[in-house]
Amino acid sequence: MNPRILFAALAAVSLASCGGGGASGGNSVAAAPVAAKPAPAGQNWTEVVSKTPEGGYRMGNPDAPIKLVEYGSRTCPTCGAFGQTGQKPLTEKYVTTGKVSYEFRDYLVHGQPDFAPSLLGRCTDPSAFFPLLEAMYIAQPQFEAKLADQNATNALQAQLQGKTPNQMAAAWGDYLGYVEFVKQRGIPEAKARACIADSKALNELIGLMNKGEGATVSGTPTFILNGTKVEGVSWPDVEAALKRAGA
Repeated sequence: MNPRILFAALAAVSLASCGGGGASGGNSVAAAPVAAKPAPAGQNWTEVVSKTPEGGYRMGNPDAPIKLVEYGSRTCPTCGAFGQTGQKPLTEKYVTTGKVSYEFRDYLVHGQPDFAPSLLGRCTDPSAFFPLLEAMYIAQPQFEAKLADQNATNALQAQLQGKTPNQMAAAWGDYLGYVEFVKQRGIPEAKARACIADSKALNELIGLMNKGEGATVSGTPTFILNGTKVEGVSWPDVEAALKRAGA
């Protein structure tokens, strides 16, 4: 993608922010309890993961009556807090029942720093998508410390003037340490760098942002439950919404 086109797409969500995604919507009326559905023989619903037509990755019963979608940024501390505190109980308590499916859609709310972790997070077998997502969130403080170094990040941005979006992704991936991070978790460096250089994959991520706008995404994380925006961004907020939906 031409850098000007990319930056125009990013500008469309320039008002989005980390931690501002769930301030409205929601339904206070409790639904009837939903019946559990056993996973296929020899499987747990948390092991059933696939890429969706919308471009996200879904874990759980694809026909679950309660569908939770998260638009999240891997560099967003509020998203990180949910990943650290909510992903495990969400999967172990709700997804395993077959009542709830959980889909994650990368949302590049922070622009260039989000490119590499999002591309690398999708550079793996679907079965490893959610464990890698959780690992990135658990390790997020080490990446955030580098993002907070204004002198270093300003110097890097100056060096990236005129570079292609994928070249920017590679530079940020090296500076923040994401390439080394995924190498330590089974993704060969050559594969990691090929994923970062994949312009089609980056264009797809930009497309997710456009779809997010249609889903009233104004920040990250934003949670959509059966088509309705969840009020709040923390695990207790999401769990309360799941319970109201009959989970």
